[in-house]
Amino acid sequence: MTSYDIVIVGGGPAGLAAAVSAKNNGIDRILILERDRELGGILNQCIHNGFGLHTFKEELTGPEYARRFINQALDLNIEYRLNTMVMDISLAEGSSDKIVTAMNRTDGLFHINAKTVILAMGCRERSKGALNIPGTRPAGIYSAGTAQKLVNIKGLMVGKKVVILGSGDIGLIMARRMTFEGAKVEAVCELMPYSGGLARNIEQCLNDFNIPLKLSHTIVKIHGKDRVCGVTVAEVDENRKPIKETEEYIECDTILLSVGLIPENELTKGAGIRIDPRTNGPEVYDNLETSAEGIFACGNVVHVHDLVDYVSEESARAGAGAARMIAGNPPEASGISVEAGNAVSYVVPQHIRNSEDEKTVPLFFRVRRMLKKVRIEISDGKNLLASYPREYMAPGEMEKLFLPRKLLQDCTRIVVSIRE
Repeated sequence: MTSYDIVIVGGGPAGLAAAVSAKNNGIDRILILERDRELGGILNQCIHNGFGLHTFKEELTGPEYARRFINQALDLNIEYRLNTMVMDISLAEGSSDKIVTAMNRTDGLFHINAKTVILAMGCRERSKGALNIPGTRPAGIYSAGTAQKLVNIKGLMVGKKVVILGSGDIGLIMARRMTFEGAKVEAVCELMPYSGGLARNIEQCLNDFNIPLKLSHTIVKIHGKDRVCGVTVAEVDENRKPIKETEEYIECDTILLSVGLIPENELTKGAGIRIDPRTNGPEVYDNLETSAEGIFACGNVVHVHDLVDYVSEESARAGAGAARMIAGNPPEASGISVEAGNAVSYVVPQHIRNSEDEKTVPLFFRVRRMLKKVRIEISDGKNLLASYPREYMAPGEMEKLFLPRKLLQDCTRIVVSIRE
Protein backbone atom coordinates (compact mmCIF):
# COMPACT_ATOMS: atom_id res chain seq x y z
CA MET A 1 0.00 0.00 0.00
CA THR A 2 1.36 3.42 -1.00
CA SER A 3 1.86 5.88 1.88
CA TYR A 4 1.70 9.68 1.91
CA ASP A 5 1.97 12.34 4.59
CA ILE A 6 -1.06 14.23 3.26
CA VAL A 7 -3.79 13.06 0.89
CA ILE A 8 -6.00 15.89 -0.40
CA VAL A 9 -9.45 15.00 -1.73
CA GLY A 10 -10.25 17.52 -4.47
CA GLY A 11 -8.04 19.41 -6.90
CA GLY A 12 -9.99 22.66 -7.07
CA PRO A 13 -8.91 26.02 -5.62
CA ALA A 14 -9.14 24.71 -2.02
CA GLY A 15 -7.17 21.51 -2.61
CA LEU A 16 -4.47 23.27 -4.64
CA ALA A 17 -3.98 26.04 -2.04
CA ALA A 18 -3.81 23.47 0.77
CA ALA A 19 -1.23 21.40 -1.15
CA VAL A 20 0.97 24.40 -1.94
CA SER A 21 0.82 25.58 1.68
CA ALA A 22 1.69 22.13 3.08
CA LYS A 23 4.62 21.83 0.67
CA ASN A 24 5.90 25.28 1.63
CA ASN A 25 5.70 24.16 5.27
CA GLY A 26 8.13 21.31 4.69
CA ILE A 27 5.91 18.34 3.74
CA ASP A 28 7.09 16.36 0.70
CA ARG A 29 4.79 13.34 0.40
CA ILE A 30 1.57 14.98 -0.79
CA LEU A 31 -1.05 13.51 -3.14
CA ILE A 32 -4.06 15.29 -4.67
CA LEU A 33 -6.96 13.08 -5.81
CA GLU A 34 -9.27 14.79 -8.33
CA ARG A 35 -12.35 13.16 -9.87
CA ASP A 36 -12.41 15.44 -12.94
CA ARG A 37 -10.13 15.20 -15.98
CA GLU A 38 -8.14 18.31 -15.01
CA LEU A 39 -7.17 20.34 -11.96
CA GLY A 40 -8.86 23.65 -11.19
CA GLY A 41 -12.34 22.55 -10.14
CA ILE A 42 -15.31 24.81 -10.80
CA LEU A 43 -13.03 27.72 -11.77
CA ASN A 44 -12.45 26.19 -15.20
CA GLN A 45 -16.00 27.08 -16.26
CA CYS A 46 -16.04 30.52 -14.57
CA ILE A 47 -14.67 32.50 -17.50
CA HIS A 48 -15.82 35.87 -16.14
CA ASN A 49 -13.38 38.16 -14.33
CA GLY A 50 -13.39 39.32 -10.71
CA PHE A 51 -11.11 36.67 -9.17
CA GLY A 52 -7.80 37.29 -7.42
CA LEU A 53 -8.21 40.87 -6.22
CA HIS A 54 -7.29 39.90 -2.65
CA THR A 55 -4.79 37.12 -3.37
CA PHE A 56 -2.90 38.48 -6.39
CA LYS A 57 -3.93 42.16 -6.29
CA GLU A 58 -5.19 41.95 -9.87
CA GLU A 59 -8.41 40.96 -11.63
CA LEU A 60 -8.32 37.49 -13.20
CA THR A 61 -10.78 35.11 -14.83
CA GLY A 62 -11.53 31.78 -13.12
CA PRO A 63 -9.21 29.70 -15.35
CA GLU A 64 -6.41 32.27 -14.93
CA TYR A 65 -6.77 32.14 -11.14
CA ALA A 66 -6.75 28.33 -11.15
CA ARG A 67 -3.70 28.27 -13.44
CA ARG A 68 -1.71 30.37 -10.94
CA PHE A 69 -2.15 27.68 -8.28
CA ILE A 70 -1.75 24.78 -10.73
CA ASN A 71 1.58 26.23 -11.83
CA GLN A 72 2.68 26.57 -8.20
CA ALA A 73 1.75 22.93 -7.55
CA LEU A 74 3.61 21.76 -10.66
CA ASP A 75 6.69 23.84 -9.77
CA LEU A 76 6.71 22.22 -6.32
CA ASN A 77 6.39 18.71 -7.89
CA ILE A 78 3.20 17.94 -5.99
CA GLU A 79 1.82 14.58 -7.10
CA TYR A 80 -1.78 14.31 -8.34
CA ARG A 81 -4.11 11.77 -9.92
CA LEU A 82 -6.98 12.79 -12.21
CA ASN A 83 -10.23 10.94 -13.01
CA THR A 84 -9.99 9.40 -9.53
CA MET A 85 -12.99 9.03 -7.25
CA VAL A 86 -12.47 8.70 -3.49
CA MET A 87 -14.93 6.14 -2.11
CA ASP A 88 -14.14 6.00 1.61
CA ILE A 89 -11.90 7.29 4.40
CA SER A 90 -11.33 5.06 7.42
CA LEU A 91 -8.89 4.58 10.30
CA ALA A 92 -5.97 2.18 9.93
CA GLU A 93 -5.92 -0.62 12.50
CA GLY A 94 -3.56 -0.03 15.42
CA SER A 95 -2.55 3.41 14.11
CA SER A 96 -3.71 7.02 13.85
CA ASP A 97 -3.14 6.87 10.07
CA LYS A 98 -6.04 7.00 7.64
CA ILE A 99 -6.88 4.57 4.81
CA VAL A 100 -8.20 6.34 1.71
CA THR A 101 -10.06 4.05 -0.69
CA ALA A 102 -10.26 5.35 -4.26
CA MET A 103 -10.75 4.12 -7.79
CA ASN A 104 -9.96 5.04 -11.38
CA ARG A 105 -9.81 3.32 -14.77
CA THR A 106 -6.06 2.76 -14.67
CA ASP A 107 -5.59 1.33 -11.18
CA GLY A 108 -9.08 0.05 -10.43
CA LEU A 109 -9.93 0.05 -6.72
CA PHE A 110 -6.92 0.89 -4.55
CA HIS A 111 -6.00 1.95 -1.00
CA ILE A 112 -3.65 4.72 0.17
CA ASN A 113 -2.20 5.12 3.66
CA ALA A 114 -2.22 8.76 4.82
CA LYS A 115 -0.95 10.37 8.02
CA THR A 116 -3.43 13.21 7.48
CA VAL A 117 -6.28 13.90 5.06
CA ILE A 118 -7.54 17.27 3.83
CA LEU A 119 -11.13 17.35 2.55
CA ALA A 120 -11.58 19.86 -0.27
CA MET A 121 -14.52 18.47 -2.26
CA GLY A 122 -16.28 21.80 -2.74
CA CYS A 123 -20.06 22.03 -3.01
CA ARG A 124 -22.91 21.11 -5.32
CA GLU A 125 -26.04 22.92 -6.47
CA ARG A 126 -29.42 22.34 -4.88
CA SER A 127 -31.56 20.58 -7.48
CA LYS A 128 -35.07 21.22 -8.77
CA GLY A 129 -36.26 18.09 -6.95
CA ALA A 130 -35.56 19.81 -3.66
CA LEU A 131 -37.89 22.71 -4.55
CA ASN A 132 -41.17 20.86 -5.20
CA ILE A 133 -42.36 23.23 -7.95
CA PRO A 134 -45.76 22.12 -9.35
CA GLY A 135 -46.21 21.45 -13.04
CA THR A 136 -44.85 19.13 -15.69
CA ARG A 137 -41.24 17.98 -16.13
CA PRO A 138 -40.32 19.23 -19.60
CA ALA A 139 -36.89 19.81 -21.12
CA GLY A 140 -35.28 23.20 -20.65
CA ILE A 141 -34.77 23.24 -16.87
CA TYR A 142 -31.13 23.53 -15.78
CA SER A 143 -29.21 24.44 -12.69
CA ALA A 144 -27.25 27.64 -13.29
CA GLY A 145 -23.93 25.78 -12.95
CA THR A 146 -24.94 23.16 -15.52
CA ALA A 147 -25.97 25.90 -17.95
CA GLN A 148 -22.65 27.65 -17.28
CA LYS A 149 -20.72 24.50 -18.19
CA LEU A 150 -22.78 23.88 -21.33
CA VAL A 151 -22.32 27.46 -22.57
CA ASN A 152 -18.72 28.12 -21.48
CA ILE A 153 -17.10 24.68 -21.86
CA LYS A 154 -19.24 22.81 -24.40
CA GLY A 155 -20.20 25.78 -26.55
CA LEU A 156 -23.90 24.87 -26.46
CA MET A 157 -26.77 27.38 -26.18
CA VAL A 158 -29.36 26.31 -23.62
CA GLY A 159 -32.21 28.62 -24.64
CA LYS A 160 -33.46 31.90 -26.11
CA LYS A 161 -35.98 33.14 -23.52
CA VAL A 162 -34.86 32.60 -19.95
CA VAL A 163 -36.36 32.93 -16.46
CA ILE A 164 -33.94 32.51 -13.54
CA LEU A 165 -35.20 31.31 -10.16
CA GLY A 166 -32.99 32.47 -7.31
CA SER A 167 -30.49 35.30 -7.17
CA GLY A 168 -27.34 33.46 -6.12
CA ASP A 169 -24.09 34.63 -7.68
CA ILE A 170 -24.01 31.89 -10.35
CA GLY A 171 -27.55 32.80 -11.44
CA LEU A 172 -26.70 36.51 -11.65
CA ILE A 173 -23.54 35.81 -13.66
CA MET A 174 -25.48 33.49 -16.00
CA ALA A 175 -28.10 36.20 -16.55
CA ARG A 176 -25.32 38.38 -17.98
CA ARG A 177 -23.72 35.48 -19.87
CA MET A 178 -26.99 34.48 -21.55
CA THR A 179 -27.55 38.11 -22.54
CA PHE A 180 -24.06 38.21 -24.09
CA GLU A 181 -24.98 35.13 -26.15
CA GLY A 182 -28.14 36.76 -27.52
CA ALA A 183 -30.78 35.30 -25.20
CA LYS A 184 -33.45 37.41 -23.50
CA VAL A 185 -33.54 37.06 -19.74
CA GLU A 186 -37.16 37.83 -18.88
CA ALA A 187 -36.76 37.98 -15.10
CA VAL A 188 -34.78 36.87 -12.07
CA CYS A 189 -37.19 35.75 -9.33
CA GLU A 190 -36.03 35.65 -5.71
CA LEU A 191 -38.13 34.15 -2.90
CA MET A 192 -36.52 36.30 -0.21
CA PRO A 193 -36.97 40.09 0.13
CA TYR A 194 -33.23 40.49 -0.58
CA SER A 195 -30.80 39.08 -3.14
CA GLY A 196 -28.62 36.09 -2.32
CA GLY A 197 -25.71 37.41 -4.40
CA LEU A 198 -22.99 40.02 -4.05
CA ALA A 199 -24.02 43.65 -4.52
CA ARG A 200 -21.45 44.07 -7.31
CA ASN A 201 -23.02 41.18 -9.26
CA ILE A 202 -26.50 42.68 -8.99
CA GLU A 203 -25.15 45.94 -10.37
CA GLN A 204 -22.91 44.49 -13.11
CA CYS A 205 -25.07 41.54 -14.19
CA LEU A 206 -28.66 42.79 -13.83
CA ASN A 207 -28.84 46.57 -13.58
CA ASP A 208 -26.32 47.18 -16.38
CA PHE A 209 -28.48 45.06 -18.73
CA ASN A 210 -31.91 46.16 -17.48
CA ILE A 211 -32.80 42.65 -16.33
CA PRO A 212 -35.68 42.83 -13.82
CA LEU A 213 -35.08 41.38 -10.32
CA LYS A 214 -38.37 40.34 -8.73
CA LEU A 215 -37.80 40.12 -4.98
CA SER A 216 -40.29 38.17 -2.83
CA HIS A 217 -41.37 36.22 -5.95
CA THR A 218 -41.24 32.55 -6.87
CA ILE A 219 -42.29 30.17 -9.63
CA VAL A 220 -45.59 28.51 -8.71
CA LYS A 221 -46.06 26.48 -11.91
CA ILE A 222 -44.02 25.28 -14.89
CA HIS A 223 -45.83 25.05 -18.24
CA GLY A 224 -44.91 22.84 -21.18
CA LYS A 225 -45.05 19.22 -22.30
CA ASP A 226 -41.88 18.38 -24.25
CA ARG A 227 -40.18 21.74 -23.70
CA VAL A 228 -40.78 24.57 -21.25
CA CYS A 229 -43.12 27.14 -22.78
CA GLY A 230 -43.64 29.40 -19.78
CA VAL A 231 -43.89 29.81 -16.03
CA THR A 232 -46.38 31.30 -13.62
CA VAL A 233 -44.69 33.48 -10.99
CA ALA A 234 -46.30 35.02 -7.94
CA GLU A 235 -45.38 37.34 -5.12
CA VAL A 236 -45.02 35.72 -1.68
CA ASP A 237 -46.14 37.03 1.71
CA GLU A 238 -44.02 37.33 4.87
CA ASN A 239 -44.45 33.58 5.44
CA ARG A 240 -43.15 32.89 1.90
CA LYS A 241 -46.55 31.66 0.74
CA PRO A 242 -47.61 32.63 -2.83
CA ILE A 243 -50.30 35.32 -3.09
CA LYS A 244 -52.87 34.04 -5.63
CA GLU A 245 -53.92 37.52 -6.83
CA THR A 246 -50.35 38.39 -7.90
CA GLU A 247 -49.84 35.46 -10.28
CA GLU A 248 -48.27 36.39 -13.62
CA TYR A 249 -47.50 34.26 -16.68
CA ILE A 250 -44.09 34.72 -18.30
CA GLU A 251 -43.33 33.10 -21.65
CA CYS A 252 -39.94 31.35 -21.75
CA ASP A 253 -38.22 28.24 -23.13
CA THR A 254 -35.59 27.86 -20.39
CA ILE A 255 -35.51 27.96 -16.59
CA LEU A 256 -32.22 28.32 -14.72
CA LEU A 257 -32.16 27.41 -11.03
CA SER A 258 -29.82 29.34 -8.75
CA VAL A 259 -31.31 28.24 -5.46
CA GLY A 260 -28.34 27.60 -3.25
CA LEU A 261 -25.23 25.48 -2.85
CA ILE A 262 -24.76 22.52 -0.54
CA PRO A 263 -21.30 21.46 0.76
CA GLU A 264 -20.34 18.05 -0.68
CA ASN A 265 -19.99 16.03 2.51
CA GLU A 266 -20.92 12.40 1.87
CA LEU A 267 -17.30 11.35 2.50
CA THR A 268 -17.22 13.50 5.63
CA LYS A 269 -20.32 11.86 7.07
CA GLY A 270 -19.00 8.42 6.15
CA ALA A 271 -15.85 9.12 8.18
CA GLY A 272 -17.99 9.86 11.25
CA ILE A 273 -17.07 13.55 11.36
CA ARG A 274 -19.41 15.88 13.24
CA ILE A 275 -21.52 18.05 10.90
CA ASP A 276 -22.81 21.55 11.70
CA PRO A 277 -26.52 21.57 10.67
CA ARG A 278 -26.36 25.32 9.98
CA THR A 279 -23.56 25.13 7.39
CA ASN A 280 -24.11 21.50 6.28
CA GLY A 281 -20.32 21.25 6.56
CA PRO A 282 -18.01 19.73 9.17
CA GLU A 283 -17.37 21.48 12.46
CA VAL A 284 -13.77 22.73 12.42
CA TYR A 285 -11.17 24.23 14.74
CA ASP A 286 -9.29 27.40 13.82
CA ASN A 287 -6.56 25.28 12.16
CA LEU A 288 -9.36 23.66 10.05
CA GLU A 289 -9.06 20.26 11.76
CA THR A 290 -12.39 18.45 12.03
CA SER A 291 -13.73 16.41 14.95
CA ALA A 292 -11.72 13.45 13.58
CA GLU A 293 -8.07 13.81 14.56
CA GLY A 294 -5.81 14.22 11.54
CA ILE A 295 -8.63 15.01 9.08
CA PHE A 296 -8.83 18.64 7.97
CA ALA A 297 -11.40 20.40 5.77
CA CYS A 298 -11.31 23.66 3.83
CA GLY A 299 -13.12 25.72 1.23
CA ASN A 300 -16.74 25.22 0.22
CA VAL A 301 -16.88 21.79 1.83
CA VAL A 302 -16.86 23.62 5.21
CA HIS A 303 -19.17 26.51 4.30
CA VAL A 304 -20.10 28.21 1.04
CA HIS A 305 -17.82 31.15 0.27
CA ASP A 306 -18.61 34.04 -2.05
CA LEU A 307 -14.97 34.86 -2.92
CA VAL A 308 -12.44 32.27 -4.08
CA ASP A 309 -9.68 34.40 -2.53
CA TYR A 310 -11.07 33.55 0.90
CA VAL A 311 -11.17 29.86 -0.08
CA SER A 312 -7.45 29.97 -0.90
CA GLU A 313 -6.62 31.80 2.32
CA GLU A 314 -8.59 29.34 4.45
CA SER A 315 -7.14 26.33 2.63
CA ALA A 316 -3.59 27.58 3.16
CA ARG A 317 -4.29 27.49 6.90
CA ALA A 318 -5.55 23.89 6.57
CA GLY A 319 -2.36 22.88 4.74
CA ALA A 320 -0.21 24.58 7.38
CA GLY A 321 -2.21 22.91 10.16
CA ALA A 322 -1.73 19.47 8.64
CA ALA A 323 1.98 20.17 8.20
CA ARG A 324 2.35 21.14 11.87
CA MET A 325 0.64 17.93 12.96
CA ILE A 326 2.94 15.78 10.81
CA ALA A 327 5.96 17.68 12.15
CA GLY A 328 4.98 16.56 15.66
CA ASN A 329 3.31 19.75 16.86
CA PRO A 330 -0.30 18.69 17.46
CA PRO A 331 -2.64 21.37 18.86
CA GLU A 332 -4.29 21.21 22.26
CA ALA A 333 -7.20 18.79 22.47
CA SER A 334 -9.66 21.19 24.09
CA GLY A 335 -10.87 24.46 22.66
CA ILE A 336 -13.18 27.45 23.01
CA SER A 337 -16.65 26.93 21.52
CA VAL A 338 -17.85 29.60 19.07
CA GLU A 339 -21.59 30.27 18.93
CA ALA A 340 -23.89 32.29 16.67
CA GLY A 341 -25.91 34.91 18.54
CA ASN A 342 -28.54 37.48 17.54
CA ALA A 343 -29.08 37.86 13.76
CA VAL A 344 -26.10 35.58 12.95
CA SER A 345 -26.86 32.36 11.04
CA TYR A 346 -23.51 30.61 11.58
CA VAL A 347 -19.86 31.17 12.52
CA VAL A 348 -16.76 29.31 11.26
CA PRO A 349 -14.62 28.03 12.94
CA GLN A 350 -16.91 26.44 15.54
CA HIS A 351 -13.99 25.88 17.96
CA ILE A 352 -10.78 27.79 18.76
CA ARG A 353 -7.67 26.28 20.35
CA ASN A 354 -4.87 28.09 22.15
CA SER A 355 -2.00 28.73 19.75
CA GLU A 356 1.23 30.69 19.86
CA ASP A 357 1.70 30.53 16.08
CA GLU A 358 -0.92 33.16 15.22
CA LYS A 359 -1.83 36.34 17.09
CA THR A 360 -5.34 36.55 15.58
CA VAL A 361 -8.20 34.17 14.76
CA PRO A 362 -10.16 34.71 11.52
CA LEU A 363 -13.93 34.42 12.00
CA PHE A 364 -16.27 33.95 9.03
CA PHE A 365 -20.02 34.38 9.44
CA ARG A 366 -23.25 35.40 7.71
CA VAL A 367 -26.19 37.41 9.00
CA ARG A 368 -29.83 36.34 8.77
CA ARG A 369 -31.26 39.50 7.20
CA MET A 370 -30.37 42.90 5.74
CA LEU A 371 -28.88 45.19 8.39
CA LYS A 372 -27.73 48.82 8.44
CA LYS A 373 -25.67 50.79 10.96
CA VAL A 374 -25.08 47.94 13.41
CA ARG A 375 -22.27 46.62 15.59
CA ILE A 376 -20.72 43.15 15.63
CA GLU A 377 -20.32 42.15 19.27
CA ILE A 378 -18.01 39.41 20.55
CA SER A 379 -18.78 38.27 24.10
CA ASP A 380 -18.08 35.35 26.40
CA GLY A 381 -21.80 35.03 27.06
CA LYS A 382 -21.70 37.60 29.85
CA ASN A 383 -18.99 40.18 29.19
CA LEU A 384 -18.37 42.12 25.99
CA LEU A 385 -14.89 41.34 24.58
CA ALA A 386 -14.87 43.36 21.36
CA SER A 387 -17.17 45.43 19.17
CA TYR A 388 -16.90 46.36 15.48
CA PRO A 389 -19.14 48.85 13.62
CA ARG A 390 -20.69 47.99 10.23
CA GLU A 391 -22.61 50.35 7.96
CA TYR A 392 -24.25 47.57 5.96
CA MET A 393 -24.56 43.77 6.18
CA ALA A 394 -26.41 41.33 3.91
CA PRO A 395 -27.02 37.55 4.00
CA GLY A 396 -25.51 37.19 0.53
CA GLU A 397 -22.15 38.60 1.61
CA MET A 398 -19.92 36.68 4.00
CA GLU A 399 -18.46 38.70 6.84
CA LYS A 400 -14.89 38.27 8.02
CA LEU A 401 -13.01 39.68 10.98
CA PHE A 402 -9.74 38.94 12.80
CA LEU A 403 -10.13 38.46 16.54
CA PRO A 404 -7.02 39.02 18.72
CA ARG A 405 -6.19 35.83 20.63
CA LYS A 406 -5.28 37.76 23.76
CA LEU A 407 -9.00 38.54 24.21
CA LEU A 408 -9.74 34.81 24.54
CA GLN A 409 -7.28 33.85 27.26
CA ASP A 410 -9.82 33.07 29.99
CA CYS A 411 -12.79 32.13 27.79
CA THR A 412 -14.51 28.76 27.43
CA ARG A 413 -17.02 30.08 24.86
CA ILE A 414 -17.55 33.14 22.71
CA VAL A 415 -20.74 34.41 21.09
CA VAL A 416 -20.83 36.43 17.86
CA SER A 417 -23.95 38.57 17.69
CA ILE A 418 -25.30 41.75 16.09
CA ARG A 419 -26.49 44.75 18.11
CA GLU A 420 -29.06 46.63 16.05
